[in-house]
Amino acid sequence: MLSNPTGSSTSLLVPATLPEKVLLKAQSELYNWRGCGMSVTEMSHRGKEFKSIIEKAESDLRTLLNIPEEYSVLFLQGGATTQFAAVPLNLCTPDDSVDYLVTGSWGDKAVKESQKYCKTNVIWSGKAEKYTKIPAFEGLEQNPDAKYLHICANETIHGVEFKDYPTPKNKTGILVADMSSNFCSKPVDVSKFGVIYAGAQKNVGPSGVTIVIVRKDLIGNAQTTTPIMLDYKIHNENNSLYNTPPCYCIYMCGLVFEYLLELGGLKEVEKMNENKAKLLYDAIDGSNGFYRCPVEKSVRSLMNVPFTLEKSELEGEFVKEAAKENMVQLKGHRSVGGMRASIYNAMPLAGVEKLVLFMKDFQGKACLIHSLQWHEESLYLLVEIIIIIILIIL
Repeated sequence: MLSNPTGSSTSLLVPATLPEKVLLKAQSELYNWRGCGMSVTEMSHRGKEFKSIIEKAESDLRTLLNIPEEYSVLFLQGGATTQFAAVPLNLCTPDDSVDYLVTGSWGDKAVKESQKYCKTNVIWSGKAEKYTKIPAFEGLEQNPDAKYLHICANETIHGVEFKDYPTPKNKTGILVADMSSNFCSKPVDVSKFGVIYAGAQKNVGPSGVTIVIVRKDLIGNAQTTTPIMLDYKIHNENNSLYNTPPCYCIYMCGLVFEYLLELGGLKEVEKMNENKAKLLYDAIDGSNGFYRCPVEKSVRSLMNVPFTLEKSELEGEFVKEAAKENMVQLKGHRSVGGMRASIYNAMPLAGVEKLVLFMKDFQGKACLIHSLQWHEESLYLLVEIIIIIILIIL
């Protein structure tokens, strides 16, 4: 697995897996950023040094995602959860209708927040089927007057990911996507969306910064009650510097964007992610039912792989033994149980290979123990039968 500067192994399912090269560069620049005499943590956000950092970060992100000129890029705070409110507040009035396609827990949370600010319709929810699929788009009963259609592009808890995207029925409506957990994991046609928002802390940086990509003509129509810190117009006019932004987090994102470009861009990143995911899913599917992934194969996530064990009583032992191998936080979310391996961009192939080898070894040991227990129970039964026969004879 990828080693960090302390020599320990990068764990599976950490909330902000970062490339070793990025961490080492940040380490080298922490005390004195590029000879300017101060750390990024000490800079004025209005100084020329930080201005160059945030401008470079935006430029590299635009290159990575091929973001059209008619879109603004905002570096904000509050996480994607804050955008659950910011989106309806900026895009519609209290009397407007909006559609939500709910494929997991985060989509459900977005609905509950949106309901406070506009007329929110859930046009489909996978809750009854425990969020294991995505419906065919042509069968969706969209509101023809909906201002926007909202999706969560990748559900971290349930491991469901959109491989394609629906089109709003309303010709003037827009598609809005929470891409927090698969942002910059593959190419995306930004022009298909009105708004894309993402917490950085899965693939592109540490927690603390939220990236919003919004079409410029959608800015400036916020509801009058919108808090100033949620108004896209304010942040757009001030180049994300209305108040002190999460400077160091933005700096770290910039380093990650540079690194992803060095890898060859998002097409290359996608190939690596596909290889990692295939290796893990193949191990699950090839285990003869010992491991099981509940998600429909066509929409399995490249980022978050949930799975259960055929014998649930072994799951605690699985987590315990994995931790001994420096593979931690594999326990599934408390709401669904089981296991969950998050294999974000910076998780190397070697890390997934190590997990797969462990899974096969654990299965082998579990099957051996089960076989020995069966033989032991059979032996006891045989002894009991022999004793009974002897007693009958006597």
